[in-house]
Amino acid sequence: MDGMDRKIEKKGGLTRKNILYGVIVLLVLFITGIMIFGDKSSKYNVEVARLTIDEVKRDIFQDYITDQGIVEPIRTIYLDAVEGGRVEEILIDDGNMVKEGDVILRLSNNNLLLEITNNEAQVVRAVNELRTARLSMDQQKLSNKQQIIQLSKQVTQEKRAYENNRQLFAENHISQETFDQSREAFQASLAQLDLVKENYRNDSLYRSIQINSLESSVKSMEKSMGIIRKRLENLNVKAPADGELATLNPEIGQVISYGTRVGTVNILDSYKLRVEIDEHYIARIHTGLKGECDFASKSYPAEIVKIYPEVQNGRFAVDMEFTDSIPDQIRIGQASRIRLQLGESREGLLLAKGGFYNKTGGQWVFVVDPSGEFAEKREITIGRQNPRYYEVLEGLEAGEQVITSSYQNFADHDKLILKNN
Repeated sequence: MDGMDRKIEKKGGLTRKNILYGVIVLLVLFITGIMIFGDKSSKYNVEVARLTIDEVKRDIFQDYITDQGIVEPIRTIYLDAVEGGRVEEILIDDGNMVKEGDVILRLSNNNLLLEITNNEAQVVRAVNELRTARLSMDQQKLSNKQQIIQLSKQVTQEKRAYENNRQLFAENHISQETFDQSREAFQASLAQLDLVKENYRNDSLYRSIQINSLESSVKSMEKSMGIIRKRLENLNVKAPADGELATLNPEIGQVISYGTRVGTVNILDSYKLRVEIDEHYIARIHTGLKGECDFASKSYPAEIVKIYPEVQNGRFAVDMEFTDSIPDQIRIGQASRIRLQLGESREGLLLAKGGFYNKTGGQWVFVVDPSGEFAEKREITIGRQNPRYYEVLEGLEAGEQVITSSYQNFADHDKLILKNN
């Protein structure tokens, strides 16, 4: 080695290059740790002032619902035209009370009048045919009887002649020919009498059947005539029962056809309440379920007597009738607050009702952290509900704070950062 050359020894400790590598490694490990172990939930900032927060509490859950009922007549009878025609006269206007049998309006129908005239003519013809047939039968019967009388007389005479000739022939006072002629005449008369009697029986049977047929035809026509005349009576539209003529649709001169609904009569012996209930309760509602109806700050007991199974717009209807007294001055169309007791009251965890249910269906809520800085999504199980509270079965504890207002703007997030102004 040249004296001018000198070996440079490496200095100990960290070099700038090593420090840079170390920082990079630590940064990668930090980022990886955040990716693996960090909070990956979706966050959303929201102002506390815009939220409704309620505390979960343990208390007695009262199992009832409230709804609004509308007063209706206990029964409504529809007035349908059972005969078409032109409205000639309206005797009672809607809104008035009617008695059973009162004529409300009168119709006219010229075609029906013509039909009645034609039927009357047919009945007259049938009656005349029946009368003619009976007369003919009587005449024929008389003629047959007269013929039988004559033949019977003739048979008697020829029988007597035959018996006399047989005696004379036996004594050889007459010839064989004379005897044979008397015998043949007697036998022929006897046979003719039998034939006339048989014809008389057959003719009587035939004419009896003919008379019965004509009588049946006349009775049928007369019955038909009675029905047609009743149709004529149906041109007077009458009240089917005592009550209030609630509606009357036709106008003077209007032509209405068979089956047209012309009005309604309300039976005012009693009243009922039509109540629409949320479909959530459909499995728990049954006939006989008791409730209370509020009228003028007074409660009146009632019960469900009919359930309509059809669900429309998330609600179904029931009819309730009063079980005791009926409110004074009650009016059709009047509204009443209804309270239905669905079951027994018992202790449980209660969460106030709110708009959150529309978005979550009661399957989850945002629970506020004890620090009050954020709220996190948590799954819960809800049981019964009443107008004020949900009964919480799982997922919450007494004393926890829950956001109960609408989740419309942040339902897709997992965590809410609560901001105070």
